[in-house]
Amino acid sequence: MQVILLERVAKLGQMGDVVDVKPGFARNFLLPQGKAKTASEANIASFEAQKAQLEARNLETKKEAEALAEKLDGQQFIVIRSASDAGALYGSVTPRDAADAATADGFSVDKKQVALIAPIKELGLHSVAVKLHPEVEVEIKLNVARSQEEAELQASGKSIQELAAEEEAAAEFEISELFDDIGSAASDDDDAPAEAAGEETN
Repeated sequence: MQVILLERVAKLGQMGDVVDVKPGFARNFLLPQGKAKTASEANIASFEAQKAQLEARNLETKKEAEALAEKLDGQQFIVIRSASDAGALYGSVTPRDAADAATADGFSVDKKQVALIAPIKELGLHSVAVKLHPEVEVEIKLNVARSQEEAELQASGKSIQELAAEEEAAAEFEISELFDDIGSAASDDDDAPAEAAGEETN
């Protein structure tokens, strides 16, 4: 099926290009989202008449997107989720969650702009692409953690596995300290009868 593109579409072409696409892709995505029109003579003529207007509008939205991109690129957003000790999430983080986290921090991001290849299913720092405009894309980081404190530790560069290992080491150290205390208390008790016996013989 031939369509004329009303804006740049990744892997397809630039605004004004007439391209061949699968009918389903055109019907379900390009046409309803206003990214293309069927390449009939009337539509091509209509596009040519509106070309200057469309290009001006595209330039305007591109400038807005670039202004937002400067602020958004490289930003890190915290997403708090429940997870197992091994770091596997109970559920997953979706494009909507990413958009909500960015919006909560004052950035206007729509879930349709978040290019998440697969849902995030584990704790940690995850890079996510955000397409603000057909020609403007930035990368943000999602810091998925069980608490604010954990998110801060992850942001400083520690993985959830390292944190777990540190907690385990600290717990083992506390237990060994406890056993040392119990052991020294027991040896004090052992010494006491001997001292008492020594006193009696005098």
